[in-house]
Amino acid sequence: MTPTNPLGDRIRALRKERGLTLDQLAEQSGSSKSYIWELENKNPPRPSAEKLIKIADKLGTTIEFLLEGDASQSPDAAADAHFYRNYQKMDPVVKAKIRRMVELWGDDE
Repeated sequence: MTPTNPLGDRIRALRKERGLTLDQLAEQSGSSKSYIWELENKNPPRPSAEKLIKIADKLGTTIEFLLEGDASQSPDAAADAHFYRNYQKMDPVVKAKIRRMVELWGDDE
């Protein structure tokens, strides 16, 4: 029986859920295809903290979710947290535009 690799399983599941190939995730995260493959398939994986942060960012999740698989933080909750971290860094004018768009979408209901 092959030992499980929860980190690799989570990376693979999120990558596929987002429609990304190994090549695409590698390119977007500044990694090589073979590095992403090793994270997904090697047991135990040997991730670099810096690269894992970039991978989590490109997958729209947190490094905590990738490492721990915190059930209380679903991929959707992780994506929301990722969005909010990016939102906090945005220019006030951009933030105002985003808030306005959200208000307009809410008016349709």
